[in-house]
Amino acid sequence: MGDSKINGSLMWYYGICKREVWLMSRNIVPDQSDTNIDIGRFLHETAYSRNKKEIEFGNVKFDVLLHSKHKLIIGETKKSSKFHEASKMQLLYYLRLLEKAGIKASGVLLYPEEKKRVEVELDDENIGKLESAEKDITEIMESSLPPPVKKNKYCSNCGYREYCYS
Repeated sequence: MGDSKINGSLMWYYGICKREVWLMSRNIVPDQSDTNIDIGRFLHETAYSRNKKEIEFGNVKFDVLLHSKHKLIIGETKKSSKFHEASKMQLLYYLRLLEKAGIKASGVLLYPEEKKRVEVELDDENIGKLESAEKDITEIMESSLPPPVKKNKYCSNCGYREYCYS
């Protein structure tokens, strides 16, 4: 854990589409004029404006640091809970990086459009999932070719759809 090539975004993409991991690892960015990307960018910029945002820690950036008297809470803001598992893995990755640095923290997934908050805690089971995902991500990144197109329910709204289907 903590390979400088892997970051939270790659962990998130891993939960959605392995091909996206390969593309992002090569700095091939999705269509920046895609409506879904614009909405996500807007939410990131406007939600939770009272909290400290974009906290850099090594090669990752936490979306927001939430106020708490008793513990450090890292928040990850997402447009929709539709990608909950991928978002959870991204946040768990951040919590694990902090833990390895000797910093105890908890996390919360924030879905402002849904007015929903989901607490996330790092445990042994999740650490195992993270280690497995990191191994797979490394293998994908080291491959000379992208994984084949594998249609899933997220393809129709993907910023990479033209890359995969044109």
